Amino acid sequence: MPQLRLALNQIDATVGDLGGNADAVVLRTRQAAERGAHLVAFPEMMLTGYPVEDLALRSSFVDASRASLTALAARLADEGLGGVPVIVGYLDRSETGRPKYGQPAGAPRNAAAVLHDGRVVLGFAKHHLPNYGVFDEFRYFVPGDTLPVIRVRGVDVALAICEDLWQDGGRVPATRSAGAGLLISINASPYERDKDDTRLDLVRKRAQEAGCTVAYCATTGGQDELVFDGDSIVVDAAGEVIARAPQFEETLLLVDLDLPAAAGAPPSGVVDDGLRIDRATVSEEPVPAYEPEYTGGYAERLDDDAEVYAALVTGLRAYTLKNGFRSVLVGLSGGIDSALVAAIACDALGAENVYGISMPSKYSSQHSRDDAAELARRTGLHFRTVSIEPMFDAYMGSLGLTGLAEENLQSRLRGTLLMAVSNEEGHIVLAPGNKSELAVGYSTLYGDSVGAYGPIKDVYKSTVFRLARWRNRVAGERGETPPIPEASITKPPSAELRPDQVDTDSLPDYDVLDGILELYVDRDRGRAAIVAAGYDEELVTRVLRLVDTAEYKRRQYPPGTKISAKGFGKDRRLPITNRWREHAS
Repeated sequence: MPQLRLALNQIDATVGDLGGNADAVVLRTRQAAERGAHLVAFPEMMLTGYPVEDLALRSSFVDASRASLTALAARLADEGLGGVPVIVGYLDRSETGRPKYGQPAGAPRNAAAVLHDGRVVLGFAKHHLPNYGVFDEFRYFVPGDTLPVIRVRGVDVALAICEDLWQDGGRVPATRSAGAGLLISINASPYERDKDDTRLDLVRKRAQEAGCTVAYCATTGGQDELVFDGDSIVVDAAGEVIARAPQFEETLLLVDLDLPAAAGAPPSGVVDDGLRIDRATVSEEPVPAYEPEYTGGYAERLDDDAEVYAALVTGLRAYTLKNGFRSVLVGLSGGIDSALVAAIACDALGAENVYGISMPSKYSSQHSRDDAAELARRTGLHFRTVSIEPMFDAYMGSLGLTGLAEENLQSRLRGTLLMAVSNEEGHIVLAPGNKSELAVGYSTLYGDSVGAYGPIKDVYKSTVFRLARWRNRVAGERGETPPIPEASITKPPSAELRPDQVDTDSLPDYDVLDGILELYVDRDRGRAAIVAAGYDEELVTRVLRLVDTAEYKRRQYPPGTKISAKGFGKDRRLPITNRWREHAS
């Protein structure tokens, strides 16, 4: 059987940075070529970054993407890398003369191309366009209608893009019909909890359906609220794993494959799902027999808490650095939320780039002040204390506020102070709110909701506690100082905006609350179904009402790392003005 050394580049790309992304392709292609790769693949929309959203609707950006692809092909050849075929994703436009799905000819395409010897030898567009969750690809793109097949070293290689594997039909069965010996799918598949197990099962299933080895090349890194966990996979035709890359790491995954030889007269024409086989030959002659050097390997999987924590670190790092910042600012209350956010920030950016401010009021307990200082001592972040009492007294003297207005004033003074320091010193402010609080509106607009990014925005409070315990335990196992003071984990949560206040004055126990929220927010279950799941009817009614009436607050909260199947943001789009309520009947 012919041999082929395949290189899958599991790397990060930055949206809009065509030059920087092209540089990464050249660098990684050189590294792969130096290791003897015969075929090199990069992730979905590698040249433009993913997702480009409404940039896809700008003709200037599409033109720039196309020009960058042509220039990249020439550059690879000029730098002595033209002999290695390279698969790379980019933004293209349709050249057909008829409208599709209500879009005119020339509509954008989520595309990929094979570059060889200084030119584009084959181009194709994504066939299945996702239109759920965070995906809006029907808004932007027209689908491809071909099954691209390239012949490399005597092996026929079929090509696909991400959703082409996730949906039934299309390019997977067409690969079997075309008689290809390898199917390569390039992907930008966003992370969510437990998706790695689903992904592995999917790739195994598709390999069996395609009747050939399948290579799944994924991106890693972060883009706004999305995080990409990598997890590139190669499986054989029986669905057995040959190689699997680590999560949340840039990796050059090399694997030596034994693949069936291409047929002398391969199938042609239109096959499954109306796809037309589009073939191009890069090289007919098989590679001279060699001793395999890269036989695969199975990177150790992260456990559930480690996986989520890695996603939060990756998301914050990407958002901060890709937007040109180097340092972050956190309001440290001594509570669990700000403590976890600070720990994540130190792991993402280094403690030397994390600045914390304690902003006590007359209601702040001494133990909370001490816990904030202890967190700073343990992590090594920059720390200062600025009391808000003089500002608070000035407002109260002028306005005479009481009750909730008095409580919220304290939070808003802290928000104003953080933004003032941010403007003065150039740090971006991190909002410490968690998903439980955001769901029920337990936050103050222009107070604890201020910031450029919310690292735990998609993390329920019960998970916040679990991640804090996990991070401390891991530190202990490494012989390091646990970053989060034990008191921040064990004491009852409180906003400390009035005497002896605790969260349970206003909210049910977080384990109960989060169970209800997970059903209502993440799974879209109605009131009756949640009650049937065993929750108190009166409590369910109250919680759902709180969620429904807090939509306007969530719209004004900063972006934050998505880790669940349905985070607040593009995943869950509900009207603010909305009189629908879940009723008892």
